[in-house]
Amino acid sequence: MFGSRRLARLAEPLAGITLLATAAFTYWLVGRPQQDDTLLSAPVVALLLVMNLLPAIVLLVLLGQRIARRRAVRSLVGGDGRLHVRLVALFSMIASVPLLLVVIFASLLFQYGVQFWFSAEARGMLQNASDLARGYYQSNLKELGDETSTMAGDLRDYLGQSTITSPSFTEGYIYQVVTRKLNRSAIFELGKDGTAMPPIATVDPEQRTAPNILTPDVIKRLREGEPVVVQAKPNQIEAFVLLYPNSNTFLYATRDSAATAFSEMKRAQAVLGDYDEFTTRSRQLQLQFNIALFIGTLMLVGTAVWIALAVADRLVRPVGELVDAARRVTAGDLSARVPDPRARDELGTLAGAFNRMTQRLEAQTGALVSANNQLANRRALIEAVLSGVSAGVISVDQNGVVQLLNSSAMALLVKPGVQAVGQPLSELSEELAALMEAGSGSDIIQIRTEGEIRTLAAQVVAEDGNRVLTFDDITQQLLDQRRAAWSDVARRIAHEIKNPLTPIQLAAERLQRRYAKEIESDPGTFKRLTETIVRQVGDLRRIVDEFTSFARMPKPVFREEAVVDIARHAMFLHEVAHPQIVFTFLCEGPEPLLVCDRRQIGQALTNIVKNAVEAVEQRYLAEQAVRDEVEPPSGPHGHVIMHVARSDGEVVVSVADDGVGLPVERERIIEPYMTTRAKGTGLGLAIVKKIVEEHFGSMTFGDAESGGAIVTLRFDVARLARLAEEGEERAGESVRETLNGA
Repeated sequence: MFGSRRLARLAEPLAGITLLATAAFTYWLVGRPQQDDTLLSAPVVALLLVMNLLPAIVLLVLLGQRIARRRAVRSLVGGDGRLHVRLVALFSMIASVPLLLVVIFASLLFQYGVQFWFSAEARGMLQNASDLARGYYQSNLKELGDETSTMAGDLRDYLGQSTITSPSFTEGYIYQVVTRKLNRSAIFELGKDGTAMPPIATVDPEQRTAPNILTPDVIKRLREGEPVVVQAKPNQIEAFVLLYPNSNTFLYATRDSAATAFSEMKRAQAVLGDYDEFTTRSRQLQLQFNIALFIGTLMLVGTAVWIALAVADRLVRPVGELVDAARRVTAGDLSARVPDPRARDELGTLAGAFNRMTQRLEAQTGALVSANNQLANRRALIEAVLSGVSAGVISVDQNGVVQLLNSSAMALLVKPGVQAVGQPLSELSEELAALMEAGSGSDIIQIRTEGEIRTLAAQVVAEDGNRVLTFDDITQQLLDQRRAAWSDVARRIAHEIKNPLTPIQLAAERLQRRYAKEIESDPGTFKRLTETIVRQVGDLRRIVDEFTSFARMPKPVFREEAVVDIARHAMFLHEVAHPQIVFTFLCEGPEPLLVCDRRQIGQALTNIVKNAVEAVEQRYLAEQAVRDEVEPPSGPHGHVIMHVARSDGEVVVSVADDGVGLPVERERIIEPYMTTRAKGTGLGLAIVKKIVEEHFGSMTFGDAESGGAIVTLRFDVARLARLAEEGEERAGESVRETLNGA
C-alpha cells in the first residue's frame, strides 16, 4: 500500500522527466547534420514517435486524474474521486491503445508510401521526361531554323529571276511557306534609322504579323554573325535570317504547331524543379507529418480525458445528490429528497426508491415523534410527581435494567456524573437487586453507600413483568429514635445517681477526716478504701455530667468566631497533657471565620482530639506488648494532625492520627454508649454528632494514609451566616416589641 501510494506520487515527475529525455534524444537524432536530405528510416521515426507519445499520454492522463480528484472534492460526494480517476484511466486506455496502433500504422504507411517518390529512380524518371521534352522542343527549334535558312536560299533564287513584287515571286513565296508547313512569313527591310519597316512581302492568311516583330536585338544578333535566330513564345516559334548576307533585308518565319512542345518542355522543367525543391524538404515534411500525428494523438487523448471527466460528472452527479440527501437524513432532516432524474435508468430507479424510503421514514418518524412527545409528557409528569416524593422510587424492566428513578434515589445511589438509566440495578446496589429478585414484598435492608451504612424500608411491586421499588431512608429516623431513648435513659440515670453521690462523697470524706486517727490496726487500708470511695464517686459524677450533657444539650448561641483559634485551643489542651505525641496544626489560606457556638465547637473538637490521642496510645501499647521490650523506644508515641481549610463555601476541619484506626462497625460509633475502650462511656462522638447537626454540618469517618483514622467536619458558611442574621432580626423584633409595650 505504501509503495503504490509512493509510486502514484512519483508518476507525474517520472512521466515529465521521461518526456523531456525522449524529446531531447529525438531532437539530437533528427537535428544532427547529414550529407544529404534523404528521409530518415521509417521504423526509426515510428519508434521515436511512440517513445514521445507514451510519456506524453501518461502525463496527460495523470493531469486528467488530478483534475478529476479536484472536481470530485468539490462535488457533493467528496472523497478522493476514485470513480473520476477510474473513468479517466479507462477512457484514456480505450482511446490510447487504438490511437497508438493507428499512429504507428499511419506513420509507416506514409513513410513507406512516399519513400519511392523521393528515391533516385523517381528523380531519374522525371529527369528523363524533362530531357525528352527538351530534346523534342530543341529539334523543333532546329527544324524551323533549318527550314527558314533553306527557304531564304530558295527566295534568293526567285529574286534572281524576278522581282519581289512579281506574281511569280509571290506564288513561289507562298509555295515555300505552305510546303514547309509554316503559318506565317514576311520579308522586312530596315529604314534609314535602322528600324524595321513594314514588310515588303508577307504570307499571312490571318493577318497576325506585327510590324515591330523584328526587334533591335534580333537585328544585332544577325549582324553579329548568327546564321539564324530562333525565338520561342508561348504560342509560336519564330525564326529570323538575313535574306542576303550583309544586307538590310530579313526573312521572318513562324510555326504555331511547336507551342505545345514548348509548353510541355517548360512543364517538365517546372516539375523537375519542384521535385528537386520538394526533395530538399523531404525530411522536414517527414518530421512535420509525424509531429502532426503526435499533436493529433494528444488532442484525441485529451478529448477522451475530457469526455471521461464529463461522463464521470454525469454519473457522479446523481450519486452525489443521493449522498447529500443521505447525509441530510443522517443529520435528522427527513424531508431531504433527491431531484427526479430525467433519465429512467438504474440511477433514476435508485433515486425514486430513495425518495419513497425517505417519505415513508418521514411519515413514520412523525408518528413516532408524536408518540414520544406524549410519552415524554407523561414521563415528565411522573418525574415531576416523583421528584417531590421524599421516598426513593426505581423502575426496572424484566432484565433488571433501570428505566426510571427519581431524585431521591439518584442522590442516595448514584455517584455524580454517572448515568443510571439503562444500567443494571445490581451496579447501583446489590442489596436492592437481591430484594428485587426475591419478588414483591417489603423488608428492612441495609446498604453501604459512600462508606456509610444506610437503613432502608423497601417495598417491591411487580406488574406486567416490570417492577417498581420504593424505599425510605430511615437511618436518621432510627438514630433519632435511639438517641431520644438514650437521652431519656441518660436523664433518668443521671437523676437517680446524682442524688446519693453527694452524701456518699461527704460521708467518705468525713470518715477520712474524723476517724483516720482512731484507726490503729490498719490505717493504710482505711485510707485507701476511703480514697477509692471518693475517686469512684468522682468518676460517677463525671459520668453523670456526660449523661446530663447528652440528655440536655443547651441551645447553641451563634456568633462569628475564628475557627483556627478554637481548633488551636482544643489541640493545645491535649498537647500539654501528652508531650509524648507529636501534634501538628495546618491551615491553608487566610484563617476562616464561622458563625457557631464557640463552647460547643470547642467541646466537639476536644472530644475528637481526645479520641485520636487514645487511639495513638492504644496502638503504642499494643506494639509495646508485641515487642516485649524492657525499655520503651525514645521516639514519639504517634502523631495527631489537625487541618483547617475553606473549600467551596465550606469550612472543613479534619483530625487525622496514626492510631489503631476505626472499628469494623464504624457506622455505629456515633450511637450512644457505643465504645471500644474499657473506660469509655460511648457518649463522646454522640455528643459531637449532635453538636455538628445543630450547626447544620456533617461528620464523616475515613482511613488515614498512615494507617489510623481521619475525622472530617464540614460546616456550610453561608447557611450559618443566614441563621445568625435571622437570629439578630428576631432579637431586634423582640427588643422593639418590648420598647413598644413600655
